[in-house]
Amino acid sequence: MPSKTVTVGSHVGLHARPAALIAAAAGEYDDDIFLQMGDSEVDAASSLLIMTLGAEKGAEVTVTSDNAEAVDKIADMVAQDLDA
Repeated sequence: MPSKTVTVGSHVGLHARPAALIAAAAGEYDDDIFLQMGDSEVDAASSLLIMTLGAEKGAEVTVTSDNAEAVDKIADMVAQDLDA
């Protein structure tokens, strides 16, 4: 399964707005996409679950999916400051 580890770029971490944008983008794919931080893994199509990771700016998050394009897209979003 393709995966990519990135550093959270949003200055507020993966909180409400960044989580909602990531979940919306993940929802555009038919494949399951997961975000993992430490021992916690969540469905990237759920903004509420993304927020439960508690990922702050600078945290490392791994994106996984059977769809390599989805991994690249979501990983790029996690690395951006989506709350700017």
